[in-house]
Amino acid sequence: MLDERSRQVLFAVIDCYINSPGPVGSRVVTKQYAFGLSPATIRNIMADLEEIGFLKQPHTSAGRVPTDTGYRYYVDAITAEKQSLESGLASDLNRRLELLGKDINLFLDDASRMLSVMSHYIGIALSPNTSSALLNRIDLIKYRDDQVAVILFSDEGIIRNKIVPISPEVTQADLNRIAEYINDRFSGSTLDEIKRLILGEMMKEKVLCDSLIDEAIRICRDIFSAAPGNVYISGLSGMLSLPDFCDIARIKDLMSAIEDKQIMVNFLDRIADAEGTQIFIGSENPLDEMKKLSLVAATYKEGSRPIGTVGIIGPTRMNYQHAITIVDMTAKYITTMLSYR
Repeated sequence: MLDERSRQVLFAVIDCYINSPGPVGSRVVTKQYAFGLSPATIRNIMADLEEIGFLKQPHTSAGRVPTDTGYRYYVDAITAEKQSLESGLASDLNRRLELLGKDINLFLDDASRMLSVMSHYIGIALSPNTSSALLNRIDLIKYRDDQVAVILFSDEGIIRNKIVPISPEVTQADLNRIAEYINDRFSGSTLDEIKRLILGEMMKEKVLCDSLIDEAIRICRDIFSAAPGNVYISGLSGMLSLPDFCDIARIKDLMSAIEDKQIMVNFLDRIADAEGTQIFIGSENPLDEMKKLSLVAATYKEGSRPIGTVGIIGPTRMNYQHAITIVDMTAKYITTMLSYR
């Protein structure tokens, strides 16, 4: 724990550095903040903060900049204090969200752009993981002699299409019987539950004709091999214009972090069950490509069940309070929107 003076000086250095990315000296803090402390006293406090790992000095003659540990203390403090949101920002955010469409995937694509515009960082949105979606109905339509078009409808309005190979002997009537069985037996279950249960159920109950069991099992195995959802990423060009990315090494790190969308999908999917807003600062990130970046993310839900994620990626020199606010409000808005579908 820091005493009040050390806390004030740390927060002042972080606020100065967020507003202007250069080492912060004691005289800058003295001029901008009415602490009633001399530059020498502030300089000593900053040296103490450096000693415990909250600040660092890039050059001997330079001021100090925050470390990941310092940012973590700062973020935990502002999160615990639950500082009130400016009414103007809340009104602007709600207006922007209400203008977006109601199709979940189009909405998330637009939401990632909105998060980027409002934060000036990269906005991201992960669509619902289909393995946790609740099955509403499945249709199987003969597409070609050896293919069937699968149309899967979930309770939150997600439609998943897939082409699955079948034996040419399977007729549309056979496919109707398979679909009828799945709908009658598993409507309302998650796709993940269906994947675990359906094969054993079909073999046990022998509901289908014996000649169709093998075909039905193979179709179901293909249908319910659900993968995480899509990830929507916006705002890369805006991020590259920030002074934090003035050297090629930082640009390469940023590009590596978002170039392979599947890596980002898997990462966001791993935190999808977490409650509240999650903040990963620099070295806290599990991905090597994100070690010099920060991620603020929150899950949105269908009822009480987390099904997807929205967030912001930026430099560690991020305006965390602003980012936390708009990410949290966006996730809550999507949750509300889904409850009225």
